[in-house]
Amino acid sequence: MSGLISKFATVGSASMASRVLGFGREALLATALGTGPVADVFYTCFRFPNLFRRLFAEGAFNIAFIPLFAKELEAGGEDAARKFGQQVFSVLASWLFVFTALALLFMPFLVANLVAPGFTDTPEKFELSVSMTRIMFPYLLCMSLVAMFSGVLNSLRRYFLAAIVPVMLNVILIGVLILGITLDWPDRQIGFGLAWGVVFSGVVQLAILAWGVWRVGFGFRLTLPRLTDPVKRLLVLMGPGLLTGGVLQINLLIGTIIATQQDGANALLNYADRLNQLPLGVIGIAVGVVLLPELSRALKAGDRDQAEQLQNRSLEFALALTLPAAVGLMIIPQDIIAVIYERGAFDSQATINTAMALTAFASGLPAYVMLKVFQPAFFAREDMRTPFLFSVIMVCVNIVLSLSLFPYLGHVAIAIATSVSAWVNLMLLAVTLWRKGDFKPDSATLRRLVLLLISSILMGAAILLMRSQLVQMLDASFVSQLLAVMVMIGGGALLYFAFSLATGAMQATYLKRLLRR
Repeated sequence: MSGLISKFATVGSASMASRVLGFGREALLATALGTGPVADVFYTCFRFPNLFRRLFAEGAFNIAFIPLFAKELEAGGEDAARKFGQQVFSVLASWLFVFTALALLFMPFLVANLVAPGFTDTPEKFELSVSMTRIMFPYLLCMSLVAMFSGVLNSLRRYFLAAIVPVMLNVILIGVLILGITLDWPDRQIGFGLAWGVVFSGVVQLAILAWGVWRVGFGFRLTLPRLTDPVKRLLVLMGPGLLTGGVLQINLLIGTIIATQQDGANALLNYADRLNQLPLGVIGIAVGVVLLPELSRALKAGDRDQAEQLQNRSLEFALALTLPAAVGLMIIPQDIIAVIYERGAFDSQATINTAMALTAFASGLPAYVMLKVFQPAFFAREDMRTPFLFSVIMVCVNIVLSLSLFPYLGHVAIAIATSVSAWVNLMLLAVTLWRKGDFKPDSATLRRLVLLLISSILMGAAILLMRSQLVQMLDASFVSQLLAVMVMIGGGALLYFAFSLATGAMQATYLKRLLRR
């Protein structure tokens, strides 16, 4: 367990660095562009290459690649894994070049029908969308190869470098925003600067990870692609994974399309989701990155007890940090958002609108993090079909709720639908694993989860009590607001950890090891 916590902490600390810098980026972007048309276009267009990156790279590809690569390591050693990786790299890189070229050629059609059909009624917005999407789309090529190199390093249990490179996106975009604000660039120029910054960050991340895999003896070079038997096996496994990821990305795409019907909606949702992504990125991604290769190796070795222990301890770790985060984001969203974003072009009404979306997103945060625990249990067993079927149900729920509620709740409807559908997917996965005997939470795990929930509720009550005493500070200067928010968060966290440690919901040795890490 100590080794597992250490690996979670390694990835989580790197992700934390990226998320903190991400807050800096979002705060600067909110100051410079607010929820205006350029910000709306940038966020809408940036989601398009991200959609395909998540679908092909971090989704279907990694779901299939990591278990196969990990099993090559276990069965044939590094030579067999290196050979398999080289074959996959050649096929993946050549396909990406062709796909990117075709996307750039047909970009006006893609923007009008997939990216932002709601912008077609505004010629200036549509033209800006086509130009910025064309600039940013090669980011997909870079990040897909980054995903493969990350999979190699993670399978070798070298987690830190792959987890830390995403900071480059935020570092570069922060630099662009500081330059734009300092030199008083017009909004359109800042938007194009951000688009070029996205592409440059992809090149930098790819270069860093290419060096990383070369350093551990897994340098790959571009050769004539060949569909060998191992590559065909990868493609067979990618099929259901591609469908699973496909329906999930269709889910996100539909939400983006619906949001284009409301001015500034995609910007509002992005600002809210940025806060929601902090615990998800630090905790959920850390669990997902570490758990899949660890489970794959345990199952390959036939150690079911180790596999069950990995799942139980991962679930405890994930919820120990996610539950209090979700409660905090749900009960004081407006205070947090005002401190982070409300300045410059980001006014008080934008704060209120973003807070409503954040409350809805945060209600689904525990479900999204637990999905990172349960999905690898299927993928490690090469079962792609079951998660796909459940993802279809999840998308249907999301679409129905989004379309039904949007006329009444606007952008908040999309956040609500996202959270509800995540809980539906989680319930289906958990019940299926339990019925198949692949998930058996022991009594210690169940007891700790109940105590963690009680601790989170007590923390929420304490924060509300503190807020009632700090109302005047929250209505005063920025420094007073910041101090009040820090008191609420800090005081609530102390109470949560004190109760969790006192009841045994959280073990002091694990907490100390996590903090040291």
